[in-house]
This record gives sequence, C-alpha cells and structure tokens, in this order.
Amino acid sequence: MSQDQPNNPLHGVKLAEILQYLVSNYGWEELSQKVNINSFKRNPSIKSSLKFLRRTPWARDKVERLYLKSIK
Repeated sequence: MSQDQPNNPLHGVKLAEILQYLVSNYGWEELSQKVNINSFKRNPSIKSSLKFLRRTPWARDKVERLYLKSIK
C-alpha cells in the first residue's frame, strides 16, 4: 500500500540521488562550504558521506534543505 505525498518534494527521492546531484552541481569544496560537515572536507566520497548523513539527522536536514533550494 503506497501513500501519495503530493506536498512533499522529497518523496521518492533517495538520499544518494540528492547527494550526487549536489556534488555534480557544486563539487565537494563548495558543498563543504555550504554545509559544514567534515565528511565533505576530508577525503570526501559518496559512500562515507551517505553513512554519516544517515546517522546524523541535523546534517541530513541541512543537505535536504540545500537540495530543495537548488532545484527551485
């Protein structure tokens, strides 16, 4: 049973897709300036950043907000 969420722009968008979009648009250096997270600064990778973002709600929230601003 699936639920429709027409007012949620993040519905159906995976965290990995969000991160890949942001990295392709900004690059790691600019992304680390916009969202101050060490996993974006030191030896950044999609895998390590996803691991951190999944464990850290405040960081994930910042990344999701940046994504929403950048797609508008």
